[in-house]
Amino acid sequence: MKSALSPSAKPRNVKPKSTSTKSKTDWAKLKTGPAGAVTREHPEADVRHIIRSMVRRGLQPQPSKVAVSLRVDEDVIEWFKAQGPGYQTRINSVLRAFRDASV
Repeated sequence: MKSALSPSAKPRNVKPKSTSTKSKTDWAKLKTGPAGAVTREHPEADVRHIIRSMVRRGLQPQPSKVAVSLRVDEDVIEWFKAQGPGYQTRINSVLRAFRDASV
């Protein structure tokens, strides 16, 4: 019978501990930068994005999107773009409303 402390009694799937002692954290950058700073990796959160994610909880999953090439009159697309960011989503909503009304 082998002792519980013997090396061969250890489970074989246990990963060895890391031997690397060098940290890859840029501590100087962390100490000088303000807390919650906006970076390319962590852009400032958009309130509309946060609200949309909270509203979506508990709802049916959104259908997947398909990229299409669509020719639209220039004045129509300019009007949608003039309404602000999210013009493609608004176009999708208009098309969905038309589809639902046509049933």
